[in-house]
Amino acid sequence: MTDFRALADTLARSLADDLTAGRRKPGDRLPPSREYAHRQGIAPSTASRVYAELVRRGVAVGEVGRGTFLRAASGLPSLPAREADAGGIVDLEVNFCVLPDQAMLLAPALARLASPEAMQPLLSYAGVTGDAASREATARLMARAGWMPEPESLLFAGRGQQALSACFTALIAPGERLGLEAMTYSLGKGIALRLGLQTVPLAMDDQGVRPDAIAAAHAAHPLRLLYLQPDLHNPLGTNMPPSRRREVAELCRSLDISVVEDSVYGFLSDDAAPPLAAHAPERVVLVDSLSKRVAPGMTLGFLSAPPALRQRLAAALRLGGWAAQGFALAAATAWMQEGSVDALVLRKRSDARQRNALARQVLGGGGLTLRGDPRAYHLWLELPDPWRAETFVAAAARRRIAVSPAAEFAAGPGHAPDAVRLALAAPRQAALCPALEALLELALAGPDASAVG
Repeated sequence: MTDFRALADTLARSLADDLTAGRRKPGDRLPPSREYAHRQGIAPSTASRVYAELVRRGVAVGEVGRGTFLRAASGLPSLPAREADAGGIVDLEVNFCVLPDQAMLLAPALARLASPEAMQPLLSYAGVTGDAASREATARLMARAGWMPEPESLLFAGRGQQALSACFTALIAPGERLGLEAMTYSLGKGIALRLGLQTVPLAMDDQGVRPDAIAAAHAAHPLRLLYLQPDLHNPLGTNMPPSRRREVAELCRSLDISVVEDSVYGFLSDDAAPPLAAHAPERVVLVDSLSKRVAPGMTLGFLSAPPALRQRLAAALRLGGWAAQGFALAAATAWMQEGSVDALVLRKRSDARQRNALARQVLGGGGLTLRGDPRAYHLWLELPDPWRAETFVAAAARRRIAVSPAAEFAAGPGHAPDAVRLALAAPRQAALCPALEALLELALAGPDASAVG
């Protein structure tokens, strides 16, 4: 039997080489799957699975009746650096929140740790519990609206995604049911599927996940765990109000369901409501990280765990090889103690609001419908008829702009809305406005005006 995944690997590398050499461009249409099957000497059904695997990996997007197109996305292993100059790609797909000069703020603490005396104790295994100083600093960082986690509840991972993996490994078994918001963080969904969990989409409204959807799904067949994003939801940018948080927490308590609460974007809200963990501390694990506050290359993951779950989560972090490294933990602690993280948070709140306002001015002012909190680094763009999300992504890629289709965030199979997420953090400020103007022009022109021959 032909291994379609191996064929997908080969084809992805070939496409990446073609892009680098200029033989192909983002947004180019791939040959029909039957043509690819004929060239490879494989069954058409196998070719279809190869193309589906490219879509799953984010290498391509496809729409029935229009074809399969290359994405301007990170799924291709050898894409040129995505910068908004020298013909590069404007990245509105991945939210890398790195300010141009923030290295100047972070470097002094790293220099102090580089001395032999400071570095020697960092060469040994750091463990998942950190030390008293790291726990105290992290607890203060996570505090909000009269709530602060107990320092002894904290565990540390290399990054937030590793903390999330540990939660799914420790708190739910393969085959058991994990409730997810109908639109959810794509990597969270991917981790769950890779671990063999049964994902259950839960209906949402403007306030977040609906309690009646949780209750109905649990009544049909018990849910073991929920994964929720109450703060600046990714991708929708919504905030769950305090009343809904209390209602969800009480419902989970009555149904005996544990919750993983993802708050990685919560720092952008200067008035964030108390988390779900404040309302049901015995069953909510709150996951956060420095990836957005500081940088994805200089990050630390942390979670606040109820006492009854702490040992299981610690064991999952150790067994998965997800514990924080000593140098990273020490650097993060120094940045938190001396105020560097707080300074970055203030600057990134301002930066996010400016970029968000610009997107609303350009796209909303042009008549398009946007959803999301004005403090967020991302917005949800509802496409006008007759656009379909996948076709729009491909058309944007031909203009060297990378955006994410709604299907990437859908928790379950079936039709995803015709919308795209715009991640606003990565491009240089000078490149953002022209990219948004190009998307407005594209959206208003319609798919026929931008079709590939």
